[in-house]
Amino acid sequence: MKKALQLLRNKFILATTIFFVYVLFLDENDIFTIISHNHKLSVLKEETEQIKQDLEETRETLSKLEERSEVERYAREKKLFKKDDEDVFVVFYK
Repeated sequence: MKKALQLLRNKFILATTIFFVYVLFLDENDIFTIISHNHKLSVLKEETEQIKQDLEETRETLSKLEERSEVERYAREKKLFKKDDEDVFVVFYK
């Protein structure tokens, strides 16, 4: 106990301790804010990668849709278009 009181009486150790407590916990850019920002950054990077993949798939689809037969196939498969004399049944699985 006496050793701890002697350390606290040392002005350099006291000033250093107060500085580190302020920087780590009380400052505007404390350790919790930095961790939160790093987490948000990683989430945004994952979203960016997903958007890039979606963009590439869309570009591939657009390049395929330059042919008339592909436009008809895409409309029938993805958008459920039909000819006048046919019925379309959509089956959903749980």
